[in-house]
Amino acid sequence: MGTLAGMALRLRESGGTLLVRNVNERNFELLRNLGLNNLFEIEPSSEVLAAGTANSESALETDNDLSRSDHAACMIEAHEALVDAAPENLARFKDVLEYLKQDLRAGATK
Repeated sequence: MGTLAGMALRLRESGGTLLVRNVNERNFELLRNLGLNNLFEIEPSSEVLAAGTANSESALETDNDLSRSDHAACMIEAHEALVDAAPENLARFKDVLEYLKQDLRAGATK
């Protein structure tokens, strides 16, 4: 979700917008609760619109070739984007950000 926020912020800087389509009910609520509906448009899946629930979820492919420090840096960027999207998210992610930053510093000293 933080990665989406970061993409939306970068697109906004260049005059573009982000549209996230076919979002299941759970993710639709998560995106709204994090305030990301202020950054980009969210379209729920047809199942959510028609029945109020979504039964199907698809897995995204992941790149498992990232180093631990690259992964931590990516997660920090994503969480900071969530805070940029809605400042009240700082209270939610303050501890996560601090942990990730400590982990990144510890990895850099090894």
